[in-house]
This record gives sequence, C-alpha cells and structure tokens, in this order.
Amino acid sequence: MSVDPVTAAATLGVLAGLAAPRIARAFPPVPAAPLSAAPCPAAPLPAAPTEVTGRLAAETSVVPSVGSSAGSPAGSLDRPLVSFLPGGRPGGSPIVVAVVGAVVFGGLAAARGPEPALPAFLLVAAVGLVLAVVDVTSLRLPDPLVGAAALGSGTALTGAAVAAGTPGRLPLALAGAALSFLLYVVLALLPRSRLGFGDVKLAAALGLPLGWLGWPALWLGLLLPHLLNGVVVLALLAVRRVRRDTTLPFGPALLAGAWLAAVLA
Repeated sequence: MSVDPVTAAATLGVLAGLAAPRIARAFPPVPAAPLSAAPCPAAPLPAAPTEVTGRLAAETSVVPSVGSSAGSPAGSLDRPLVSFLPGGRPGGSPIVVAVVGAVVFGGLAAARGPEPALPAFLLVAAVGLVLAVVDVTSLRLPDPLVGAAALGSGTALTGAAVAAGTPGRLPLALAGAALSFLLYVVLALLPRSRLGFGDVKLAAALGLPLGWLGWPALWLGLLLPHLLNGVVVLALLAVRRVRRDTTLPFGPALLAGAWLAAVLA
C-alpha cells in the first residue's frame, strides 16, 4: 500500500519538529559581558542621633540597586517572544514545533509535488525549524546551522538538476543567493537598521532554493518577510508585549516568507 507523499512529508515534519528544540539547546544565548563595577569603600560616618540615622536609612532603602529591574517595565520585555512559548521553555515546546513542522513539510510536498528538488526544500525546512527556535529564544542565527542549510540545499539542488536534466537552473539559484545577500547587506548597513549579519547570511541561504524556482518566487521571498515581521511587530505593540526599541528576531519572518513564496510560486 503506497503512502501519500504529503502525509509522508508531514510525518517527517513532525519528527523534525520534535527534534528541533533539543538541537536548539546546543546553541544557547551568548552571555553578555559582566559589568565590572568595583565597590567604593564607604567612609566612616560620624555618630548621629537616633532619629537622624533612622531617617537616612529610610531614605536610602528606597534606592534600587544597580541592575535591579524593580519598578522598571524593561525587566519583563527583554525577551518578549520567549513568553509566548508554552511553559516558557528556553528550547521551545516540541509539540508546537512539531505541528509547525507538519504544516511546513506537508505544504511543501503539496505545492512542489514529486519534483526532484523537493528534498532540497525539505532539508532547508528542517534546518529552518531549528534556526527559528534558536532565534526566538536566543536572538541569534548560528553560522553552523545557516551553513548547513546553504550547503545541503546547494548539494541537493545540484543533484536535482542532474536528475532532471536542467543544469540551467543552477545559475538561477546562485543568482538568487547573490542577489539576496547584496540586498540584505544594504538593508543591514542602513542607519538604525536592526538587521544583523546572521539575517544577511540566512537570506543568502534561502535565496538558493528561491532562485531555483524563478524570479517571481525570489522577489516574493524577499518582500514577504518584511510584511510578516511588520504584522507581528504591530500585534505585539498592540498587546503591549514590546516597546519600539525592543530587539526582535527576524529569522522566523525570513523563513516564513521563503516558505510562503515556495508554496505560492
């Protein structure tokens, strides 16, 4: 009895989603440099009446210590998206990521069909699940994961081009990666830009499979992440989960935009 390709792909997506949080824990947040503040020796105070020392103690007790988040709304907004993960787990909820994996893999299989390039898209999707969890929880896109997505998709697309007898699509894939890289470098260098070079590298890696699909898919994949990210930011601002200066991950929007472009192309 044959298995439906979409069902098989969705099952692989569930497995990839269950594994993604565990793999993501291997890439914890980069620890911030500790503040080196040497305490100043306190000068001895002259003897004072009891009522004076009591007043001084009452006045100084309301001054918060350095690094305290008491009374400051920023304490609860440092990593706003982590609070949306069920149970606040640093690595994300495996069940939620498994559901996302099933949708992502099943959607790619339904849209792309049994074409030889499908394994390349599924490989990028598997690595993308890990990258999304890492970026949401740690605000970083590790080079080893981005490199694995680029190398894996490039190798799989080369095999697909040989199998399908369409080597002319490989230059389009490379052109898509190069164009994505150049555009995102420009965006990252703009004044007050919040894009990091991890986002630039991921955009280039995603440009390979999008370029393989053609220019409409590539342009759609370049535009959709900004639209999706804008909607998320507005929603978070509306529910007061973030401020205008809160740093948010852009990797999930890049991945979601590339997935939509691949499905709609």
